[in-house]
Amino acid sequence: MNTALGLSLAILFLMGVPIAVAIGLASVVGIETQGRLPLLLVAQRMFTGIDSFPLMAIPLFILAGNLMSAGGISYRLVELAKSMVGGIQGGLACSCVLTCMMFASVSGSSVATTFAIGAILIPAMVKHGYPKPMAASIQASSAELGVLIPPSIPLILYGVSTDTSIGQLFVAGIGPGILVATSLMILVLVLCRIRGIGMRDGEDRSSFARASLNAVPALLVPFVILGGIYSGIFTPTEASAAAVAAALIVGMGIYRELKFSMLPDILKQTVIATSAIMIIIAAASLFSFLITRSGLPNEIAAWFKDVFESRVAFLLAVNILLLIVGMFIETSAAILVLAPILTPIAIAYGVDPVHFGLIIVVNLALGMITPPLGVNLFAACAVAKLSVDKIIPHLLWFVLTVFGALMIITYVPAITLWPVELVFGN
Repeated sequence: MNTALGLSLAILFLMGVPIAVAIGLASVVGIETQGRLPLLLVAQRMFTGIDSFPLMAIPLFILAGNLMSAGGISYRLVELAKSMVGGIQGGLACSCVLTCMMFASVSGSSVATTFAIGAILIPAMVKHGYPKPMAASIQASSAELGVLIPPSIPLILYGVSTDTSIGQLFVAGIGPGILVATSLMILVLVLCRIRGIGMRDGEDRSSFARASLNAVPALLVPFVILGGIYSGIFTPTEASAAAVAAALIVGMGIYRELKFSMLPDILKQTVIATSAIMIIIAAASLFSFLITRSGLPNEIAAWFKDVFESRVAFLLAVNILLLIVGMFIETSAAILVLAPILTPIAIAYGVDPVHFGLIIVVNLALGMITPPLGVNLFAACAVAKLSVDKIIPHLLWFVLTVFGALMIITYVPAITLWPVELVFGN
């Protein structure tokens, strides 16, 4: 069955069949070749895969991000970031990284972050003399923080698929998120200094006091989410509902930029985005069940132990594998298929499952800015109205920088686990 599953999945991917359909059809082929399983299993396992309370957080966080974008919250966060770091050479590029970091604390989605922040900051960077491909590269790379800074949809998927605490994963994402953000800000400052770009970044910048005052209601949304989760007032799923409520109150009641007439379109966008993810989750749940039933994880674990004697070598091999996978497979599907297989092996090598979850998510986040299937890459190109080939040369430095941060996250587990120990204890 393993051969039929792997071969059919590879063929369907090469044919360009949509991810969810490819995983589902490959699972059906595996069931048929196995011969002892009923096809009724397809509907049962797909329903079971999405019949999960924590998964309710996904549509609600997507909705909260869309409400923030339409309600003027993202604009206030941009102005706040510009007032903080926009006065130096390269400050506008740093503002992009910082704003994505703040917006990610609500949306949980890198694509949503790309469109919401990129629509404001890519034209602003171009206006201040940044080459358009460089501006798009900065935005695409910064939006990766949407899957690292909690709440994060990929971290929710990892937690559900491996039975790992989502609350601990959210706390663990803070350190890697700050590390990646700091690395990107240092890179853009160096690039701007070398290339003589960003000399006028201080223009059109509000004072910090004024921007902070205007952004107080906007900052209420991430405060409600993260404060509620870390204080134990509500679960991550309940926090997603609180995020929607806070975004509605701020957008409609305070900024008054969010109108009732806008809600049907916002809900439509949310339903489309949620449906795409949920179909993948359902199909991947069936696929993972068949893989586990076949005994493949145990075979892979035995092979890893024979080939890689040390934890260092194992983690390096996993990073290389995930870098390749991330270039060709959508992040949600990759997590749902690979995490249940690789996590038990990592635990056998002594790797904490929370730490391993961040390694997987940071790794696959790189795939979001690398061709041929980099979703952030295409989203940034769509906002900037550029072809992908124009952005690739500028993107190389950002990919290398995030990869360097990934190596630090992989081999310095304290960056991930220390905040968890601080909040949850040993």
